[in-house]
Amino acid sequence: MLKLFIGNKAYSSWSLRGWLAVRQSGLPFEEIVVPLYDDEWDRRREGAEFAPSSGKVPILWDGDAVVWDSLAIIEYLSDKVGRDVFWPKEEAARACARSMAAEMHSSFVALRREYSMNVRRSFPPAPVSPEAAADIERIVSLWAEARSRWGSGGPFLFGTFSAADIMFAPVVTRFITYSLPIPRFAAVYGTAVLTHPFMGDWLADAQDEPWVIEKFEQPVA
Repeated sequence: MLKLFIGNKAYSSWSLRGWLAVRQSGLPFEEIVVPLYDDEWDRRREGAEFAPSSGKVPILWDGDAVVWDSLAIIEYLSDKVGRDVFWPKEEAARACARSMAAEMHSSFVALRREYSMNVRRSFPPAPVSPEAAADIERIVSLWAEARSRWGSGGPFLFGTFSAADIMFAPVVTRFITYSLPIPRFAAVYGTAVLTHPFMGDWLADAQDEPWVIEKFEQPVA
């Protein structure tokens, strides 16, 4: 059975991506939640389970095979269960989905820095920095292109739930948590993501977590 180590469900955006990927695969797996930044964090992350990733989560073990980094986990599971489980069937759509997933993986530094994921909080609107506003504009434009060109088959970016939605899921939660300004179509798409059964399970578990990390509990200054 697969074994997936993740961080707090309330706060860990990369863990959410890895966890959604395993759920999307349909394969059975054991889930181990490792509280981030608690008194045992430094000692725990030095364990053998985390050695390949230098202590980062998520990290997926499949027997002797180990995969870390959310996008790598998506690709590994895609090899195991079939590309069509994660990526659009049409070649042009698949190329766009992969490009969007990769851009989400490597970009939008201001949005990540200024708006930490916290699925248990909701803050009132506040001024948005020019850098974060540029990130939001780019993300929304990507969503608009995917929805207009390939979204006719369902409520997600490429119609059905895919790796692209997995990669952008934590962004959806940030838009809600911080009441960030997005157009109506983007809000409708965000609702589809948040009401997906996998996300429902994650959000419910996050509400029940006992851990609180104060630095992620503050509104944007």
